[in-house]
Amino acid sequence: MTVVGPFGLSVRDQALETDVQAGLAAVEAGLLEATKSEVPFITEAAQHLVRAGGKRFRPLLVMLASRFGDPYAPGIVPSAVVVELTHLATLYHDDVMDEADVRRGVESANARWGNSVAVLTGDFLFARASHILADLGPEAVRIQAEAFERLVTGQILETAGPRDGRDPVAHYLDVIAGKTGSLIAVSGRFGALMSGADESVVDILTQYGERLGTAFQLADDVLDIASDAHESGKTPGTDLREGIPTLPVLRLREMAARDGRPEDLELVALLDGDLTDDVRHAEVLTRLRAHPALEQARRDTIRYAEDARAMLAPLPECFAKAALEELCDAVVHRAG
Repeated sequence: MTVVGPFGLSVRDQALETDVQAGLAAVEAGLLEATKSEVPFITEAAQHLVRAGGKRFRPLLVMLASRFGDPYAPGIVPSAVVVELTHLATLYHDDVMDEADVRRGVESANARWGNSVAVLTGDFLFARASHILADLGPEAVRIQAEAFERLVTGQILETAGPRDGRDPVAHYLDVIAGKTGSLIAVSGRFGALMSGADESVVDILTQYGERLGTAFQLADDVLDIASDAHESGKTPGTDLREGIPTLPVLRLREMAARDGRPEDLELVALLDGDLTDDVRHAEVLTRLRAHPALEQARRDTIRYAEDARAMLAPLPECFAKAALEELCDAVVHRAG
């Protein structure tokens, strides 16, 4: 059996599958409702990425985490809508910053309507997420605010780059812990918290989400280099072309600085050149795919996924725990 969600997650229990599918369907309806406006153009722009689909990874994690309490508690679906709205809002902003043309296989909002509309649409989604949060209570508002602060801090750190003397890889891992890990951690936390799970369970699923979120982003980094048809709907090598320092590139630079191999130094020089040139971009992509730095990035991904799995050890054995463990496998498989 499979859950309609990221990676075709398999579930060995009919009741769990049925409940999770129902929960995700309710989230989808909630997303469409939350992105409606009295102004038709705003509705069109706000629903642009909702209707483009996506993995709904964060709502799925909310649903699975809720199984350790009351999975039918009223705050579960709204909290899942909040985390996905927040994620969608960041995508609008990211595409402006990255000057992306495609998102989830469709024209990006900034390419279609311009940067100003894309930024304001992201702001609109943040506002709608805050409106829903207000009904979930002050603790939920505080949790989301802290996660949003971490998310923005991660983005600023990425933009500013590592300070002098700071290891670029360590800096980058801090960046993605904020940009990606924080919101996925909140997904696990909201699911457990809204279901009334024990405090220790809430903490475990928060820590699990943090580590899984980092693994998820590292897998994306690997896919940006390794995949011919990028699973996220983005063009392969997009981050490479935009000069975004993803982990495979950072590992390459690390190896070049440490070992000084001429072929590595030559590849770094190519990376530092004009990658808007299609021929140069294709050459760099081909050489990176065969470089040990890509395999090192895969190993880093596996390490974080295994750390996430280890966090689940104290939880009782059940189908939901098995599904959470399978998410770790699925993330690794994406980077394989």
